[in-house]
Amino acid sequence: KQADGKTITRLDEIAQREAVSSNFLVQILNDLRRSGLVTSKRGKFGGYLLSGKAEDISLFDIVQSVEPTLLEDTTNTEGASGTAVNKAWSTASTNFANSLRTIKLTSLIETDSGPMFYI
Repeated sequence: KQADGKTITRLDEIAQREAVSSNFLVQILNDLRRSGLVTSKRGKFGGYLLSGKAEDISLFDIVQSVEPTLLEDTTNTEGASGTAVNKAWSTASTNFANSLRTIKLTSLIETDSGPMFYI
């Protein structure tokens, strides 16, 4: 339900659910907010929500927002093997980016396996 683009989720809820520190998570969420993938609401009932539909957001979009250097090609062609290494890295980088484009956020969201009980 939190990935429906309508439900605001508090930072501490996300951090607990994903087992990451709030400090680390806020950095990621700020990157995602700057890229337009999430929006944030301030205040007592504030939190974060997707800016669009989860099925329209790919892992490529997320990686490009949070760690864009993972998607960069090397342009160093120095040395005897520089051109060959550059060509191989470029091919691998293109394949990696294309693979990330096929993975949608919906496939990363765990669905409920049954009723949840709170104590």
